[in-house]
Amino acid sequence: MDQVDREILEKIQDGIPIVEKPFSEIGESLGLDESEVIDRLNRLIDEGKVRRFAASIAHIKVGINANAMCVWDVPDERVEEVGSICASFPEVTHCYERPRLDDWHYNLFTMVHGKSRKECEEVIQRISERINIDTFIILFSDKEYKKTGVRL
Repeated sequence: MDQVDREILEKIQDGIPIVEKPFSEIGESLGLDESEVIDRLNRLIDEGKVRRFAASIAHIKVGINANAMCVWDVPDERVEEVGSICASFPEVTHCYERPRLDDWHYNLFTMVHGKSRKECEEVIQRISERINIDTFIILFSDKEYKKTGVRL
């Protein structure tokens, strides 16, 4: 990734302009034509450096009022399998394996979103039944202090 790629990513990380030709507008601001911006973005996608373009919604304004970090005690030999299953649920937005600690034996972390705490609990129960693991703790968020994506 060169400096021009970084400049393109810096331009789009806060959103793509809502205009008829957004990549043309981005290109103009960087002294590039539309096709070069598109070609560079396609290359970054092919290289796995850009995963996707997506709308970022204000979840509370669209009725997603609850989120829960669920921590699971997964047998080490099942982490890959269980992580893949958990990640397949559309209500799960994050799924990470983390090391166990001396006083914290949970090693798989999932973030579940729903319209209510009850909905999150129902999703987590479905996950629990699917993976056949019932050792977990649900940690609901009380207050959001900061939420951003990774920045360049």
